[in-house]
Formats: sequence, C-alpha cells, structure tokens
Amino acid sequence: MPKVTYIESNGTEHTVDVAEGENVMRGALYNGIPGIEGECGGACSCATCHVYIAPAWWEKVGAPENEAETELLEGAAAPVKAESRLSCQIEVTSQLDGLVVHMPETQY
Repeated sequence: MPKVTYIESNGTEHTVDVAEGENVMRGALYNGIPGIEGECGGACSCATCHVYIAPAWWEKVGAPENEAETELLEGAAAPVKAESRLSCQIEVTSQLDGLVVHMPETQY
C-alpha cells in the first residue's frame, strides 16, 4: 500500500498507508490527520482539502486537471501557491508511494 506523508503547518508529520485508488483527502480523514477538513466529502465543491505538494512530487502529481478544481482553489482560505492542489482530486497510485503534502495553516 502506498505511503503518504502529511505535514501540518506546525511541522508535525504523519505518514500513513493509503489504498491505491483512494484519494489523498480520504487518506487523511480515515487516519484522523488534522489539517484537512474535506467538508464536501470529495465532491470537488469546496476547498477545505487544500494542500501544497512537496516540490519533489510536483511532476508526478501535476497541476489541476479540471476547471472546477482551479476555480475552487481561487477561493481557498490559505494562500494559493503554484504547488496548490485539492487533495480530493489526487488519486493515490503506486507511483505516488512516498508522496509528501503540506497542509496550510487554515482551511476556513
């Protein structure tokens, strides 16, 4: 099972197994990791699962693939950066084993 490391805004790290085919947001929610809210349940209709992709992983994860994600990121509570993504839109695959995401200070 691929491992994903979630880093809180205060630097606390959580590394957990996330099933292939699941998304990064649910990986955090299922494992009780603070910092990702996922208010819409992964329907890509809010921005409460905003994360920053670690630079070493950007090429594998890539930019948003749909206009909805791009538009929602514009309304995110925390500053949007070039490496911003909605974690509900990142499907976990074996190629993402070891993925590192940083969570913003706030989702609201």
